[in-house]
Amino acid sequence: MLELKRVNKSFGGIRAVSDCSLDIGGHKITGLIGPNGSGKTTLFNLITGFLRPDGGEIAFKGRRIDGLPPYKVAHGGIVRTFQMARVLPKMTVLENMLMASPHQAGERLASLCLRPKKVRKEEGENRKKALELIDLVGLSHLKDQFAENLSYGQQKLLELGRALMARPQMILLDEPTAGINPVMIRTILELIGRMKEWGMAFFIIEHNMDVVIELCEWVFVLDNGEKIAEGTPRQIQGDSRVIEAYLGV
Repeated sequence: MLELKRVNKSFGGIRAVSDCSLDIGGHKITGLIGPNGSGKTTLFNLITGFLRPDGGEIAFKGRRIDGLPPYKVAHGGIVRTFQMARVLPKMTVLENMLMASPHQAGERLASLCLRPKKVRKEEGENRKKALELIDLVGLSHLKDQFAENLSYGQQKLLELGRALMARPQMILLDEPTAGINPVMIRTILELIGRMKEWGMAFFIIEHNMDVVIELCEWVFVLDNGEKIAEGTPRQIQGDSRVIEAYLGV
C-alpha cells in the first residue's frame, strides 16, 4: 500500500533520513519506533508532503506522491495527526469537524450562486457525517463546546475525528497516546481497533512499547535516520540492533 524507496532528507548537512526503504504492504496497523531524534516525524512529514525529499521515491497504492503538497496527498487517501493535537480552539467540536470536510461546494462562489440546492444538500450530508464521527470518537456530549475547553485527550480524539472526515484510506498517527491518561489511552486503542476492522490502515509513531505490542502487526525501527530493523513487535523486542539503539549497549 505505502512504499518508500531509498528516501533521503538533510537539514544543513545533517542527514535526518538516510537511504530509507519501507514497504507496508497489506498490514493494517504498522508501527514506527526509534530513539528521540531518529527521524520518525521527519519521515511522516516526507510522506504527507510537509517536506520534500532530497532523493528517493514515495508511492501510495502504486502512485508516486513524493513532492506533492499536503492537500494532494490527503486527497489521494493519506491523512495524519500530529504529536501535539492541532485543533481550532475558538471553534466548537462540530465546527472543527465540518472544517475538515474535503471538497465543499459551498467554498466556491459560483456554486453558492448557481447551485444553492446542491450546496445545501452537501452541507447537510457533511453535518450528518460529522455528527456520526463525533459519536464514534465519544464526543457527542461536547459537540457544542469550544475545542479549547476540551482536555488534551479529548482534543486528540477530536483530531482523529477530523482526520476521518477526509475519508482516508490510511492515517498516520504521531504518538497518539502521548501525554494522556490510561483511560483515554484505552479509548484510543479501542477506537483504532474498531477502525481497523472497517478496513482502515494505520502507520503509527509510538514510544509506548505496550501499545506497539498490542496494536501493531509489523514494526519498523529507525536510528539516526536509518532503518535498522523490521519485524513483528516480539521480534523487534529481541533484536540486538534495537536494544543497542535504545540502550547504547
